[in-house]
Amino acid sequence: MRLCDFEYDLPAELIAQAPMRPRDYSRLLVLHRKSGAIEHRRFGDLTDYLRPGDVAIFNDTRVFPARLRGRREPSGAAVEALLLREVEAGVWEALVRPGRRVRLGDELSFGGGELRARVLARTPSGGRLLRLSADEDVEEILDRVGETPLPPYIRRPLERSEDYQTVYARRRGSSAAPTAGLHFTPRMMRALAQRGVGIAWVTLHIGLATFRPIRAEEVERHEMHSEWCSVPAETASAIEQARARGGRCIAIGTTTARALETAARSKSLRPFEGETDIFIVPGHRFRAVDALLTNLHMPRSTLLLLSCAFGGRERVLAAYREAVRQRYRFLSFGDAMLIA
Repeated sequence: MRLCDFEYDLPAELIAQAPMRPRDYSRLLVLHRKSGAIEHRRFGDLTDYLRPGDVAIFNDTRVFPARLRGRREPSGAAVEALLLREVEAGVWEALVRPGRRVRLGDELSFGGGELRARVLARTPSGGRLLRLSADEDVEEILDRVGETPLPPYIRRPLERSEDYQTVYARRRGSSAAPTAGLHFTPRMMRALAQRGVGIAWVTLHIGLATFRPIRAEEVERHEMHSEWCSVPAETASAIEQARARGGRCIAIGTTTARALETAARSKSLRPFEGETDIFIVPGHRFRAVDALLTNLHMPRSTLLLLSCAFGGRERVLAAYREAVRQRYRFLSFGDAMLIA
C-alpha cells in the first residue's frame, strides 16, 4: 500500500481549535460499513445505534503535564521536552527541541530549577532518555511546572486543562488524550447504562506511536513505536459474555481498538498487559472489535489507516470527503464518527 492512497483535502479552517460545549453536542457521522450508507446526527444520538447487550470499551488513561519548557545549563539556551513514558524509575523517554543541540551529558533545568534532567542517551526514534531529579516528588513538580501537551495543530490555549481530558480519565500516563472519549459527558455515560449497554475499560498510555507521522511512502515500512497497554481479565470476560448473548464490542477510539486487537493477536481475546507496537492497516482481520467510535483524523496518519482498515478504505475516504462538504469539525476537538 502507498501512503498517497490515504490522502484527502482537509481545509485548515475545519481543524477544531476548542472543544464543543457541552461536549455531547458535537456532530456524529455514522458510516454503515456493509452498505456504505452515511447518516448525519448529533453525538447525543449515539445510543440510537447501540443495542441492549452491547458492551462499550473505554480507554481510561489520563493525560499528565508532559510538556516542559526550560534551559540548557550553563548556557541558558531555551529547550523544550515532551515526556513520553517512564522506561525505568526516574528515567524518561522524551522528545526534545531543538533536538540537534541537546547532546549526551547535557544538563537541563525546568521550572526555574525545581526539576532537573540529565541527557543519558539518544533513542532510535530521535528522542532522548532523560534522568529526572528534584528535591521533592517528581510527579508533584510535574503537576506544578509542566503543561498539558496539546497537538501542534491546536494553536489556541486551553481555557481549562480538563478540556483535554476525558470525564472518566483515571490512570495517569498519557502524553495525549484518547480523543474519541472527549465527547462523553456524565449524562452520556448514564444514557449508555439506561440503554442496557455494558461499560468496560482498557488502558493505553498514548505516546509517540499514536501521533508520529508516517514517513515511508510504502505503508508497510512504517515502524510503530511501542506503547504500554492493559486489557484486564474482567474486560475480556465482558466482551466474551456480550458476544455470547448476541451483543457487540464497541471500541471507543482507535487506542482502545489497538489495545483490544493486541489482546486478540492469538486469535482469541485474552487478558494482556505490556508493550504493544501493533500497526493496523487495511487487510487486518479484526477479532475483538465489532464497531468503532472515532474522531476524524489527519490525512496519511496511522489513525486514518486504522479507520480504513475497519470501515474499508474507499468507504471511509468517501465519508471523509462528505464530512468536509458538510463542514464537520476535524481532529482532536472535532466531531465524531461511528463505523458500525
